[in-house]
Amino acid sequence: MRAMQAEQKRVIVLASTSPYRRELLQRLGLEFLAVAPDCDEDRLKGRGLAAEELVTRLAREKAESVAAAHPDAVIIGSDQAAELDGEILGKPGTAAGARRQLRQLRDREHRLLTALCVLDARTGQRAEDLDIHRLRLRALSDGQIARYVDADDPVDCAGSYKIEGLGIALFDRVLGSDFTAVIGLPLTRVVALLHRLEIQIP
Repeated sequence: MRAMQAEQKRVIVLASTSPYRRELLQRLGLEFLAVAPDCDEDRLKGRGLAAEELVTRLAREKAESVAAAHPDAVIIGSDQAAELDGEILGKPGTAAGARRQLRQLRDREHRLLTALCVLDARTGQRAEDLDIHRLRLRALSDGQIARYVDADDPVDCAGSYKIEGLGIALFDRVLGSDFTAVIGLPLTRVVALLHRLEIQIP
């Protein structure tokens, strides 16, 4: 029992400053640090990688990038991308970009991929997983899209929607195993990977 308690007191680092991921991880009742990863995302994005490989490698590199500064920590890295017909849609960055993405996605099914890497910096042990959701937007008008973007400002979200907010009204169908993955961090998988590293929740 004492060994388990000692493991649970290890420092946990979320390799992200995303407010969505921070809020999700707080649901587990863990004490953790949120640290910005030192990861050159553009370097990998320019290589033409498949969406699965891109998000998996970025989640891993984010976790590894903070390991040197936190050598005894358990580090959680994650990355997310939307994909439509082989084209990767990242964060739009602007309202115009968000409207453009939503026009591409309307009345069609796309995939949202969320990769997860849990790294034990002390031992180098790593556990990874990939969540894939299939989502279909309604046949939205340009006016509906514009009103949504004005209301929810989803410029920092892959796919240009905040499904935990008004964005849920955009969809006909959401298929997947863990809704928290769509928001940014698949908590059921986080718990499972932490268990592999002997961090028990609850």
